[in-house]
Amino acid sequence: MSFSYNVKSELFHCFGKEEHCFVAEISAILNLCGQITENKNKICIKIQTENVIVARKFFTLIKKNFNIGCSVKVRRNRQLKKNRVYILLIEANNADIENILKKCCISYYCQMLELKYINGINDNLFYDVCCKKAYIRGAFLASGSINDPEKTYHMEFVVFNEDYAQSLIKVINSFGIDAKFIKRKEHYVIYLKEGEQISDLLNIMGAHIALMDFENIRILKDMRNNVNRKVNCETANLGKTIKASVKHIEDIKFIKENYGLSYLPPTLYAAAEARLKFPDASLKELAGKMVPPVGKSGINHRLRKISEIAKQLYEGNENND
Repeated sequence: MSFSYNVKSELFHCFGKEEHCFVAEISAILNLCGQITENKNKICIKIQTENVIVARKFFTLIKKNFNIGCSVKVRRNRQLKKNRVYILLIEANNADIENILKKCCISYYCQMLELKYINGINDNLFYDVCCKKAYIRGAFLASGSINDPEKTYHMEFVVFNEDYAQSLIKVINSFGIDAKFIKRKEHYVIYLKEGEQISDLLNIMGAHIALMDFENIRILKDMRNNVNRKVNCETANLGKTIKASVKHIEDIKFIKENYGLSYLPPTLYAAAEARLKFPDASLKELAGKMVPPVGKSGINHRLRKISEIAKQLYEGNENND
């Protein structure tokens, strides 16, 4: 199963402690998966989702909080034949339906016998911080997803309305998170890409087992990245050392073959002999082999002077030719 599925499976078992938390979670699912319809002069609430976890959670919340059952239908998605679509229909009397909508702070109106659904987030829905957490949990169940953290850090909520996207961002960011949104075709996508902020949101929603798994993966990835950075750095430094050593040896051999090493001053002569004798040594190791020993900067300075002399001699030979 995907990491996203595991998170939602855990959230299915996560319930608020108070009635207003249940209501907030119901409201989120209604806003994102719900429709208000009319059948034979009766108002109906319809939930449609491809996720069985969302269907089960909504069914459970409605039963627990309002003691009202839902009829459930399952059909195949016409476009994606493998996917099932779950349809939950609440067909109670109008008073019970209106009670649910009123408690969920969801407004609607009737215009020319057509019910219009106003799916904003009413601030009166939130009695306390726990209600906001429950709402985010319901929103993630209904429209959220999270990538496998082994691959990349990405969490998103897909909604249909820009005003609603901004309202949901306001609720999420009230916890010190910096969620953003973009338009993707006909949808609006609220997203998080920072591992730490995704961890915070998992904690806020109550997905603590998924949070531990996410953090374990983050720790391992950070360790691997640190090791890779160190290896890359050491490899780069080793490459530079080898390249510099090869250049020094070429310059020393040019002087030796054309002028003899005695052409060099005594201190440079000693450095040239040491480099030829220990071609694979680093500057620090080479400095320690000098008699008397010199510092790393000292041996580097001497080798650089040798290269400058070799360059002058080589250019002089070309001019004479």
